[in-house]
Amino acid sequence: MMDGVEQSLVSIDVIALRFGNPEPGQLRFAVAQRQAEPYTGQRALPGVLLGAGERLQDAARRAVTTKLGLPDDAILASGQLAVFDEPHRDPRGPTLSVTMWAVITSGDVPTGDITPEWVSWDNPGDLAFDHNRIVADTRPILADSLLWRDEVFTRALTGASFPASYALAVAEELSGARPDPGNLNRTLKSLPGLERTDERVRVSTTGRPSVVWQWSADT
Repeated sequence: MMDGVEQSLVSIDVIALRFGNPEPGQLRFAVAQRQAEPYTGQRALPGVLLGAGERLQDAARRAVTTKLGLPDDAILASGQLAVFDEPHRDPRGPTLSVTMWAVITSGDVPTGDITPEWVSWDNPGDLAFDHNRIVADTRPILADSLLWRDEVFTRALTGASFPASYALAVAEELSGARPDPGNLNRTLKSLPGLERTDERVRVSTTGRPSVVWQWSADT
């Protein structure tokens, strides 16, 4: 206690995103069954209590590796999203949640007994704590403040190159609405370090081949 006031713990909860897996063009985030009380057996975002002197990004990596069973090098990039301070969000007592984002490589598989589930934004299921609210409140931040605006986040999510149809897919997944292709094309053209190539790829059995965009290696 400090001056008679009970101090809050700090939890680091992570929106761990993976694009292109299990299906090409899909954007999903990870949940896993909790192994301890409270809410044992219920699905939740990966989260840990912040250690003394621990940096937020280090705690986020620890949450991904210990709660999802993924190797540390599966994390391409991470950053801070939002803070949730509802006093009763954790039945153990006052716990502040600092929510982070992390982009996970599509090829890594979990080790040990933990099996994360990659769920959709519109149907995450019933999650422990206030994690449904965290997902709902951070989704527009990812869509409006990070995608196409934060280069570290965007490049980690899209990879070194991507077809335009995948850009439409990831924008729709995060915003919940299909973007206008013309407006999105203008957005892509305006991004520093992103170039439209002459390559075309077919990403579905129907429709025309899609234009490929590529990030410059020196940006």
